[in-house]
Formats: sequence, structure tokens, C-alpha cells
Amino acid sequence: MIDLEALSLKELKKLQKSVEAAIADFEDRERRKALAEVEAFARERGLTPADLAALTTRRTRRPAAPKYANPANPSQTWTGRGRRPRWVDAALASGKSLDDLTI
Repeated sequence: MIDLEALSLKELKKLQKSVEAAIADFEDRERRKALAEVEAFARERGLTPADLAALTTRRTRRPAAPKYANPANPSQTWTGRGRRPRWVDAALASGKSLDDLTI
């Protein structure tokens, strides 16, 4: 066991760097080991790495067309997705409905 109290600041920092490097190396070895296990498991079932990669592709959304516009400033629009803009909240608070803001 290392007596940390007996080490100087320089020695402690050197030890810290060594420990961080050892941790990173350990994590890298574990990742490679897990990946090899997954690839072996997939090969046993007739899957290729390309098949596995296809599982992780993300579906991207197309940009949505604006559905609502601010009557006071038509350049301010909203698609209806995500958080409502302040001008929509203000219009709804004043008694208007989303149908009133439809483009």
C-alpha cells in the first residue's frame, strides 16, 4: 500500500497521471474485449459487422414546414414542434386559438 501522506505534491501529481493512464488503458481493453464478444456472438448467428452497424443508424427528421405565424409579425413562424414560442403563448393567453394562428 502506498503512503500518500509521505509523497510530495510532485510525486502525487505523477501518481495521479499514472493512475489516470492506467484507468484509460483498462477501459480501452474492456471495450475491445466486449466488442470482440459481441462480434463473435453476431458471427455465430450469421450477422456481419455491417448488420450490426445498420442497427445503430439514427433516423433523421426532415425539417418541418411552418404551420403557425404571428399575426403581428408574419416573419415569426412556428412548426408546431418543440416548445411554443412566447408569441404563441401570448396569443393563447389573449383568447386566440391555434387555429387563429394557422398559416
